[in-house]
Amino acid sequence: MSFAVPVDFPDETLAAEVAEDLTVVEAALRDVPSGGYEMFSEVSRHMMEAGGKRFRAMLVLLAARFGDYRDKRIVPAAVAIELTHLASLFHDDVMDEAVMRRGHPSANSQFGNSVAILAGDYLFARASRILADLGAEAIRIQAETFCRLCDGQLAETVGPQPGEDSLAHYMRVIDGKTGSLIATAGRFGAMFSGAPADVTDLIAGACMRIGIAWQLSDDVLDVSSSSAESGKSPGTDLKQGVRSLPVLYALHSDAPGEARLRSLLTQADLTDPESHAEALALLRQSPALEEARSSVREWISGARDLVGQLPDVPARAAFEALCDFVTTRAS
Repeated sequence: MSFAVPVDFPDETLAAEVAEDLTVVEAALRDVPSGGYEMFSEVSRHMMEAGGKRFRAMLVLLAARFGDYRDKRIVPAAVAIELTHLASLFHDDVMDEAVMRRGHPSANSQFGNSVAILAGDYLFARASRILADLGAEAIRIQAETFCRLCDGQLAETVGPQPGEDSLAHYMRVIDGKTGSLIATAGRFGAMFSGAPADVTDLIAGACMRIGIAWQLSDDVLDVSSSSAESGKSPGTDLKQGVRSLPVLYALHSDAPGEARLRSLLTQADLTDPESHAEALALLRQSPALEEARSSVREWISGARDLVGQLPDVPARAAFEALCDFVTTRAS
């Protein structure tokens, strides 16, 4: 399987080389041993064949361009990052009782919750085994990242606590579930390429902000886009009762003109087609949607500031293009 880099990098040679390396990562992912039990391979393949951009692996490879990108540790690090991400998806789907994942039946609906949980655990273990060969620092970083992943998932599961601001709570969830692993992807790429420590820290910080902005742009797209643009039905989060960023901004508003929208968001059955259609139409017209777009731009602005401090190599321009891409998709 060949991969195209999901963002148009200014340097075509860099784009081609990263795409080639992504193909190597993909082959390594599919070659992860099953530990002698074929069920693990079957369930893992089910998730991998559902697709995915391998965005985190791409960030590992791109960050490595600030050092020796041919270091033999780079591809294993990218594989470990993707295995960790895939493992988290198994667990997310069980907790969300998801039926579909990327347009395919979810592993839990196909194989049952117990098998899906064990498959996720197994992939976490395989990622740890790979990183163990890369040194104690890699294991420490992975453990800290895993803690943050669990913190974000737990925060999402239990919801805002009494007195906790719902917007602050939501950002804590996004930071843990999304930002942490994407930051580690950038850190691993730079670290294992031998990039200086200050460059590694800049890349990790930029990647975290890009990851958060990417998730928030998904929130915007769920409200603003057509099915053709987003690949899913508009207002899917709304229908499922997910309080995404535009919804939270709308609920924080006390503007009289938003009263009907707030009523629908808090009291209506949004699985009802009429109520859903009305709420979605009002949310599209609400200032809350532009507030959410503004949040995406703020996070990308922070990422861009850090990227601007990186050495002037083709990978820096690629990171700048990535910032532009995230901003544009939320526009």
